[in-house]
Order: sequence, then C-alpha cells, then structure tokens
Amino acid sequence: MGKASRGKKQRNRDTAGTWSAAKAARTAHRAWADTGDLLRDNVWVRAMLASNMNNLMAELKAVLAHSDVPEQHRENLAFAMMLGKQGWKPPWPPGPVRAARWQTEQVQQLLGGAEVLVVSPAAHAAVMAAASTLEPADVATLDKDRDILIPTGVLVLPEPVIVENRGGSLSDIRAFGWQPVTQYQVLPDAQYPGIQLTCFMDRDGPIQPESWRIAVAQARATGSPLPPLVPDGIYGLRADGAFSTASSERHALLSEEHRSLNKALNQVAEYNAVPPEEGQWDGGRIVDVYDDFALRYAFAFWRLAAQGVTVLGSPQEPDTHSQVRPGETRPDPDVRVIRLAHQIPAQRSAENDGSSRAYHHRWTVRMHKVRQWYPSTQEHRLIWRGPYIKGPADAPFMIGEKAYAVD
Repeated sequence: MGKASRGKKQRNRDTAGTWSAAKAARTAHRAWADTGDLLRDNVWVRAMLASNMNNLMAELKAVLAHSDVPEQHRENLAFAMMLGKQGWKPPWPPGPVRAARWQTEQVQQLLGGAEVLVVSPAAHAAVMAAASTLEPADVATLDKDRDILIPTGVLVLPEPVIVENRGGSLSDIRAFGWQPVTQYQVLPDAQYPGIQLTCFMDRDGPIQPESWRIAVAQARATGSPLPPLVPDGIYGLRADGAFSTASSERHALLSEEHRSLNKALNQVAEYNAVPPEEGQWDGGRIVDVYDDFALRYAFAFWRLAAQGVTVLGSPQEPDTHSQVRPGETRPDPDVRVIRLAHQIPAQRSAENDGSSRAYHHRWTVRMHKVRQWYPSTQEHRLIWRGPYIKGPADAPFMIGEKAYAVD
C-alpha cells in the first residue's frame, strides 16, 4: 500500500535538451549516490514516511470497520496488508515512527545493493503503453525467477511521471526501486516470496507547491537536506506466480476485489482530504484511481525486459549503441541503459489479393491465456503471455484510437 500525496503547482518541464544515454547515466548515478548519502539519519524523510503510514493505516482501519472482517482481526489484517506485504515480519511495530525507521532502512538496503538503470524515452513509452493494458490481476501472475532479470535495481526514468493520487493531488515519480522480500500475511497465516517496490519522487521535479518548497528549504537549513530521490510509496508484490494458471473467472474476481478496496479507500481519503493547492500542470498525467500505476509500470518493465522487447546494456562495458557527440563521454559503465529492441515489422497476407500488408504503427498486445504444449510432460498447460509490443521498430505507438510518437 501506498503513496503520499503532494499538491500541485505549475512548472514547465525542461525541453531545452534532448535525451542522451551518457547524460542520463551520469545524472542517475549522481542521484543514486546522493540519495544514499542523504538518507542516513534523515529525520525529514522519516517524518514524511511516518505521516504517510499513519494516514494509510487510518484509511485501512476505517474501511475494515465496515467490512465483514471480525473486529479482533482488523488491526492485524491492516498491518499485514501494508507492512506484511512490504516484508515486515510480525509482531507489528508499536507505531508509525518505528515503521518509518524500518522503511528508511529498507530503502538504504535497496540503494546499497541495487544495479542502477536508465531507460530511453522510446523504451519508457513502450512500458507506459504496456502498463496501460494491464488489469490488477495481471500483476498477480508475477514470478520473480521468470520475470525479473535483475533481482535488485533502481530504474531512473527519462522524466518524471505525473500521477494524480487520491483526492486529486499530484505527485511526480522519477524512479522505481525493487528488491526481493518474504511477505507475511494473516487470515490465513502464510508466507510468500515477494518483491518490495519503492517509488521515488523528484525533489526538484515539476510538482512544486509552496508547502513542498518550504519543507525542502527547512530541511536544508537544519543540516538534513532531502535527497534528490525522495522515497514515497512502498508496495509489496507477491512474486511466486501463484495466479499464473488461475481461471479467467478467478482473475476477474481478483481485479474486482482490488478495485472495490481502493474505491472504499478513495472515499475515506476524499472525506478526510484537505483541498489541494490550486495550480495547473500541462504536461499530462496518470489518473491513478486504484493506486496501482507503480505496480503496473514495474510489472510491464520486467515483462518487456524478460521477453526481449527491451535491450539491457552491460553494466561493465560502455554502451555501443549511442553516438558520442563532441565533448561528451560514454555512459557511466556502472549504469545499465535500457533501450527498445529492434523488432521485425508485423506483416500478414491480405486474404483478397494475396499481397502482404505492412503495419505502420506499433501496438501493445494485452496479456492473454494460451495453451502451451510441454513436450517433457506431453501435455498442454494454460499460461499467461504478454504484454508485448508488435509492429515496425520506428513506427509510433497506437493505444486504443490514439497514436503516440516516441523519440
């Protein structure tokens, strides 16, 4: 569960320069290193996480109070839904301050063991397109051994993604980080292999309400400046592929349960919300109605990488795909550059005249079930495939009735 929310204020995106692997890698490496240094004993970050934790627990308890969950189990279930999924082993913490300290330690552990990655605008557009096709239940098919090529990583985006949170306020996501954990659940008591997913806001990003600028200035004045990548939401994903072979009916039910829970949480958040600061943002946004954009983006990224739709550059060798401009160096060898792979154009024969028809757009194929033949066992098994991208490598993306150009 969850992201904090910040109000909105207009601030134009920097469009002066074009994206380059070298610049992106240097920027990502610097942000990763500075964030690791500035997180140590940072009381401001812990206070933000504690406030976030307190709000989310209150919302969960309010929803569970109107559910059929027995009263004696509600608090345990709320902790399990939030902290247990993130990897906290019971007994649960005495309060949000201790939980926020643990979350900060988890983020430091993540940064200390992560490979740093940057994603090109074209690959980022492909991930966004794929994420838009996913249902909540699709994410439940995650298998960390099959889907995640890099067990622990921090992915820095080419620009912040603006997300509209519960209550209408905006936040900007600049990076995602992930690491393996064991999830602890109650009702029933169980443990699962999982992934802890952390969203990082951009301290200096486009969403800059007055309250945020004051907080940044105060933190700097007290000698504990906020890091460039500010930990925001931490989620837990089950990652043992438990729902990969579930029926379509079970998938539909799981998606509906996810939506119902978040609709109830939205109602509680709207009832308690303070009106966001006035302002406009003209760069587009993701309306995160069910608080699952981060999960869908991460899942789509892992799946596209595992299926070869994106190319992962070597962390030990300079990226040979990029051209070095005068005065520019190769990307940082410690940072992997993720690019959209070259693809074979999708073609099919026309039924009427026998000629071939070449497509002029790329599109995302949704996740779908197939009956896969396994020669070793001489049987068919139902498995899920996708999402993946089809179409000519240099063509624009088509999502629904709209086409989006990249690069």
